[in-house]
Amino acid sequence: MKLSFPHPLVILIGFIVLAAIATYFIPSGRFERVLDEQTGREVVVPGSFHSIEDINPSLGEILVAIPEGVINGAEILTLILFIGGAFFVVEKTGALQAGIEALIYRFRNSRFILFYLLGIVFSIGGASISMQEEIIPMVPILVILARKLNYDLRSIIAITLGSSLIGAAFSPINPFVGLLAQKIGEVEPFSGALFRAMFFIITLFSWITYHMYSGRKLAIEQAELEIKPNPISLRNMLILLISFGGIGVMAYGITVWDWEFNQMSAFFFVVGMVCGMIGGLGLNGTSRTFVQGFGEMIFAGIIVGLARSIYLVLEKGAAIDPIIQGLFAPLEDLPNFLAVVGMYFSQALIHIPVPSTSGQAALTIPMAAPLTDLLGISRQVAVLTYQYPAALMDVITPTNGGMMAIIAAGGISFKDWIAYIWKSWVFVAIFGLLISILGIFWFG
Repeated sequence: MKLSFPHPLVILIGFIVLAAIATYFIPSGRFERVLDEQTGREVVVPGSFHSIEDINPSLGEILVAIPEGVINGAEILTLILFIGGAFFVVEKTGALQAGIEALIYRFRNSRFILFYLLGIVFSIGGASISMQEEIIPMVPILVILARKLNYDLRSIIAITLGSSLIGAAFSPINPFVGLLAQKIGEVEPFSGALFRAMFFIITLFSWITYHMYSGRKLAIEQAELEIKPNPISLRNMLILLISFGGIGVMAYGITVWDWEFNQMSAFFFVVGMVCGMIGGLGLNGTSRTFVQGFGEMIFAGIIVGLARSIYLVLEKGAAIDPIIQGLFAPLEDLPNFLAVVGMYFSQALIHIPVPSTSGQAALTIPMAAPLTDLLGISRQVAVLTYQYPAALMDVITPTNGGMMAIIAAGGISFKDWIAYIWKSWVFVAIFGLLISILGIFWFG
């Protein structure tokens, strides 16, 4: 029997099993926690780690953690379904196909501009709202784009999802990553913005350029299709304006109106229904298409939930805090340079069992900030050594449900994704480490 690379579901179930086994080998322990009034989050108290009676989740608790992860991610799952349903409706109206063909024709002689525009737009989404799960329903659009441009789909996902994650990692303005870490670490919000912005721009354009060329090189050889002008009708233009303008409204709603997942889901339900009616599908036709869109997106949503189950199993066994303590405690006795390297790699490893960047900030920054005080370096370095590796790990770690759902929706195996992305990821990760080391001297 020929062996094949595991299905995404098998990979995540495997990680849940590994997490369960780990709880039997990692002695249970906990930090004391207090409520941070500035951020509204519970943060750990440095130096408060203590062992507790060993907790080993039973087989029943481990199995229950699987649906619990999906239930805990219900709001994200709902958002994926509603945005996916809305874009499925837009696709069925024909507006999406017409829009992509018009876009390709517009940039037929300067496709590099198209790629830079794509990367910049998605990086802004990542830099401002850590856009990731919101990209899942857009995968069918990316598939069409890759086919029309004769590009490797993995390169298109790297330019879109990858640029968003680059934005989250290097952003000076992201409230869920860098700014949150600065608040928890008692660092002046937006301080060091110029330093971060400078390297954000360098990294982003390097990333887009690499994947723009590597995607073409790796694309399946085929004859160039003749690109013909395809004028967009007023109806299609209106549908595209409403649907893609909706993404901008969603970003504004998150940052200004404090929208949460349910508000976004309700908004895209309206967007989908309006686009279907404008597209001539009728009330029943729009409803049927919406339901078909739900079916296309349900597996992607389940993957996001299963990724949460890994964290739940470790939490049930009180293993998360011992992992953090074990990684950070030895760094106190190292020279500054090695301590910063250790902090960087520790944060990268911590992000595997703790896939939430904001949750990781609440867990680790209260320990990392005092550690930099002991070393006599700026707390900005504590923020950098968290922000860069935590967000960048989302590109490759299978515990990141958003990334796993996106490649699954595109029909890309995790093996093929890693085979394509690892070189560029290693370059950016090392670059982030060098910037963190530079921070020792820059911030004093």
